[in-house]
Amino acid sequence: MYLPRWCGAGIIAEAEGRSESPGKGVAVARGGSGTMKPLKKKPKGAEMEETLCCCEYLDQTGERSHLAACLCNCEDLDECCERGAVKIDISLLPPVILLPVFLHIAALHFLLALIIVVSLPVLVLWYYYLTHRKKGRTLFFLSLGLFSLGYMYFVFLQQVVPQGHVGRNQVLILTCGLILMLVALSRVKRDPGYICCQMSSDNALCQGNNNNNISSPNGLGSTNGHYRAALSGSATNSLTKGYSRPLKEEPGGITEDWCSKCRLVRPARAGHCRICGRCVKRLDHHCVWINSCVGEQNHLAFILVLFLFLLTSVYGISLTLDTICRGKATIKALFYCPGVYADYSSALSFTCVWYCAIVTSGMGYILLIQLLNISYNVTEREARIALRENSGRRLFCGMAVDPGLYNRGFLHNWIQFLTLGSPALEPSIEAIV
Repeated sequence: MYLPRWCGAGIIAEAEGRSESPGKGVAVARGGSGTMKPLKKKPKGAEMEETLCCCEYLDQTGERSHLAACLCNCEDLDECCERGAVKIDISLLPPVILLPVFLHIAALHFLLALIIVVSLPVLVLWYYYLTHRKKGRTLFFLSLGLFSLGYMYFVFLQQVVPQGHVGRNQVLILTCGLILMLVALSRVKRDPGYICCQMSSDNALCQGNNNNNISSPNGLGSTNGHYRAALSGSATNSLTKGYSRPLKEEPGGITEDWCSKCRLVRPARAGHCRICGRCVKRLDHHCVWINSCVGEQNHLAFILVLFLFLLTSVYGISLTLDTICRGKATIKALFYCPGVYADYSSALSFTCVWYCAIVTSGMGYILLIQLLNISYNVTEREARIALRENSGRRLFCGMAVDPGLYNRGFLHNWIQFLTLGSPALEPSIEAIV
């Protein structure tokens, strides 16, 4: 009996335990015995759609393979290669490459040192304003800070200590200060006090637009113990252009601060970081040197990092100047050290000293501003808002601003700062503004 080709193909496929999907054709081929066998079609360009990694290639059979597979038959190595190449942030590389090159060039002559030492802060400030204007995250400043610490310590051990003027105890003190500062820095890099949404259905972080639309059935959610107000359609539309807007709840008449980006009610003195994209309790500022926000949970550790850095840097500068400019006072040797460029080792150490002095001056200014703000119980964010709205008193030639909202006296302000993050001082619902 004659059967059409499609009918025969269907019978053969059914006999072999294969089922045809509706709407999909089955390709058949005639084997050596004259029977019809279905052929599986490969998706067109399925393997070519995915971009090949830098360590991948297509072999003779058209399958993806790794270059490392040609070297050995280790299955573990092949499995590691299949995970793909590791992506490295390009902003990490310039400090590692350019800083040693510039410092070694500056050690060749006094005029080169003057040009490079002046131009380096200018370039760093230019890059800061460029990234700050675009509101983008970058690891350049964190990489520059950490690599500067490591490279200055390396130069100190390689060029200053071998001259025999620095003792073991002095090296030990400098090393301990550096280690303590790095430990405090690791604490700063932890949670600065991000505000989380703990809804009734599940626990999820409110990050930007993630999980925005999750809410409880009655329209009220819980945010760190604070109630989330329900918004009307007109109020929601009016918040798309800004980050926050005060809302009034009808029953109690409580003014609440609503963040349109994170879609939550923030406690008093909290703010939204446009770089991190999250709300932080008692937000002070976003520090590019640590690539993180400074808030309620890490503000004290941030001050400790600045304080330890100043002590360690000043101590290292004094030890270096006492070695390469013997017989001169530290301040005088910083500006006048005759014959230092006659020896390349001393010239490199002196150039590193000037680089450290410039960085230390900048960090000292930041610490001074922070201490003034703490004394008047004001954050850097609140000070900027007060300056923009012209609603605060300028103090100490404009270095400090007192809006007069939370100032309770010098002693009380410092006690409150030293107890930041204590559970006993968590704000209540009535403290929401």
